[in-house]
Amino acid sequence: MAFITHLSAKTKTAAAVLAVLPLVFLPHMAAAESITVVRAAGTVTPSGQMDVGSRFQTALPESLQTALRQGVPLHFTLDYRLSRPTLPAYRFRLGQLVGSDYSVAYRLSYHPLTNRYRVTVGTFSSDYNSLDTALRGIGAIANWRVLPPDTLSGYETRRIKAEVRLSLSTAQLPKPFQINSITAQNWQLDSGWKALNISGN
Repeated sequence: MAFITHLSAKTKTAAAVLAVLPLVFLPHMAAAESITVVRAAGTVTPSGQMDVGSRFQTALPESLQTALRQGVPLHFTLDYRLSRPTLPAYRFRLGQLVGSDYSVAYRLSYHPLTNRYRVTVGTFSSDYNSLDTALRGIGAIANWRVLPPDTLSGYETRRIKAEVRLSLSTAQLPKPFQINSITAQNWQLDSGWKALNISGN
């Protein structure tokens, strides 16, 4: 994301997440152990950047739910990438090599004293009474502004392809759980890359 300072980037990203949290209370359908996209949209701004909005439906296997209740936090990552137009997409990949930030980290934890679940993004957090409701906050974001100014200026929206992806970061699990995640297929929670429905502003 193209912000003036690293601090402002984290603050604005967290604000984008908080802006969409009321939507997580919308009704949803149950799913097997998986991550599926509910909404994936991108709006090209007058400045030639893109505002990303997304929501996902996540279902955890029972073993991960048990680990969570026993005090093991779960980390998820929301990633963004630009695939077209060709030249901006090439510059985007170069930006990734030098450390540009096109991801948002979510931390899901359980607090037994209050019997509540907490979703944390940066220094911001929200508490939920149930796991299902907390999971709806994972990957939920609105007005996440990505790309440097003028990246998409002059391009028709039909020529633009951008995608998002939400996945469980198994590398951040404790070592015994990392080993289990290698053999447990239902621990490989990953939405795969999902194309954004792109519109102009």
